[in-house]
Amino acid sequence: MDNKSNEIRTDFSHFLGNSKSQDEFIEKDYTNRVNLALKYIDNNLDSELSLESISNIALYSPFHFHRIFKALIGETLYAYIIRKRIEKTASILIHKKHISITELSLQYGFSSNASFTRAFKKFYGVSPSAFRKESPNKYSKISQVESKNGQESPIFEKYICNINNHLNWIKMNANIEIKEVPELKFASMTHFGVHGIENVFDKLIKWGQAKGLMANSETKMARIFHDSFKITDPDKVRMSICLLTDRPFVLEGEIASGSIKKNKCMVGRFEITPHDFEKSWSSLFIWMNENGFKKAEGNPFEIYHNDFREHLENKCIVDLHIPIE
Repeated sequence: MDNKSNEIRTDFSHFLGNSKSQDEFIEKDYTNRVNLALKYIDNNLDSELSLESISNIALYSPFHFHRIFKALIGETLYAYIIRKRIEKTASILIHKKHISITELSLQYGFSSNASFTRAFKKFYGVSPSAFRKESPNKYSKISQVESKNGQESPIFEKYICNINNHLNWIKMNANIEIKEVPELKFASMTHFGVHGIENVFDKLIKWGQAKGLMANSETKMARIFHDSFKITDPDKVRMSICLLTDRPFVLEGEIASGSIKKNKCMVGRFEITPHDFEKSWSSLFIWMNENGFKKAEGNPFEIYHNDFREHLENKCIVDLHIPIE
């Protein structure tokens, strides 16, 4: 965020000037306004999303908002919307086989199947129909595939081996429960990508300490995933790094407020190293499908119960949450 903040200051110096008070205004204001726009886009991907309507949500003029968005996110608003729509359709192609490609193209703002196919192929290298055919959902059950002589195919054997490895990982490393999770309120900072996450955690913790929020034993750190690593470039996955707290606080700088609605979740308690998170998430999704559960619309999230740097084996004690129907 620091480099991007500098880019924004440089980019807008010609109309905001370089005074300290203006600098502080940018630091306090731009992130929260762009976050409002990101949430609006996520919730309205199947609606018309014009620069004018989104800049109005962010309370900026279209000209100013367009430049702020590009400096902060690293993509133009138009490119970001197209990417999010393509990623949304990719998820639907994987999980909802009954929805036709024509329906998807019209629902998500493409003028024709041809324009949708061109845009989709630019991202994934294959057409939507080929993507649906060649990218089976690795987190769901698969019917037995047989070769011509009636034996299980090598592909099927490899798939079953992968499934069993993940299920064994869950058995060895997790305790899984189905829970009704109450509403969780939080202070948060937005982060994109897999690099520099620890710096955001540290910054949020220092802010919480300065506000006296960390003195409460009920305060926990958390991370919410707004994108899926299965369909989004890891460097573009959007996350909210959170400090869970019921205490009131004043919004400032890059700190936003939010909540996770009360929902039903599959919760896996793990004690793992930072390198084991990907495998743990994959295993939990496989366990979910193998046991007949279906993911709900909510975002997966993590709640941490320790600082892994203080653990004798540098392990995180963490609950992975998947909202389920």
